[in-house]
Amino acid sequence: MRKGLFYGLLFTVPAILGFLIFTLGPMIASLVLSLTDYNVFKENTSFVGFDNYIKMFSGEDELFYKSLGVTFYFVILRVPAVIILSFFIALLLNLNVKGRALFRTIIYLPSIVPAVASAMIWMWLMNPDLGLINSVLSWLHLPTSNWLYSEGSVIPSVVLTTLWGIGNTVIIFLAGISGIPKQYYEAIDVDGGGWYSKLRHITIPMVTPTIFFNTIMTIIGSFQVFNEAYILTEGGPNNQSLFYVFYLWRTGFRDTEMGYASALAWVLFIIILFFTFIIFKTSKSWVHYEGGERS
Repeated sequence: MRKGLFYGLLFTVPAILGFLIFTLGPMIASLVLSLTDYNVFKENTSFVGFDNYIKMFSGEDELFYKSLGVTFYFVILRVPAVIILSFFIALLLNLNVKGRALFRTIIYLPSIVPAVASAMIWMWLMNPDLGLINSVLSWLHLPTSNWLYSEGSVIPSVVLTTLWGIGNTVIIFLAGISGIPKQYYEAIDVDGGGWYSKLRHITIPMVTPTIFFNTIMTIIGSFQVFNEAYILTEGGPNNQSLFYVFYLWRTGFRDTEMGYASALAWVLFIIILFFTFIIFKTSKSWVHYEGGERS
């Protein structure tokens, strides 16, 4: 017994050390730095207490609330779009049709395309003058848009570009749907129910654990959006796409204000932790597990 425990702990040492060195250690360091005025090119670093946090919430830093608002707007638009679209695509991919494996591959492929390559494709597609999307809209005599180059349309446009890579979410939904016992659907058929009854009374309740997982992961990923702002918009136009993580990165690595950037990072951590906690608490009322148990 002791020998087995020894070898078990021995094999977990790399994972534990990796967590302590590359996750917990940097988190503690950033917490300490958030209480200082640490600047990369400044010789002396002073302890400033909660001054960085006071600067944020007092309104002295206008871009803090601006970036928060932009990020929340993005999250509100993206999370429902990703969950709903992924779910219904997974339903279609679960149908027993010819070429199903090919369709599944096509849906998944964009999620493994490098972020820079995807961004370059979307920059061309959404170019107001030469882009394919506006060209098609003009050909159909429909109104065109400035997409990424307009203050009003930049966030919806960025949300649209992120829907390109929802293959991972679709695959997780597909796994959940594929695991539903067939006899449940056969019982609906015996009772004379149609596709809507199957969707409402069987599919959705049985997939709520998967919806729960995907919702949490999508919210976390949406709050941490960075590539799109960095590559597509650089925070513009007029800071209308100044996502929080992009502002954090700009503060730390362009302005070299690492102390203030660390404080920004901890505020983001608290925000994500809060929403994750809320979803976990409310999940007891809507997440159902096979056998009648609820989380």
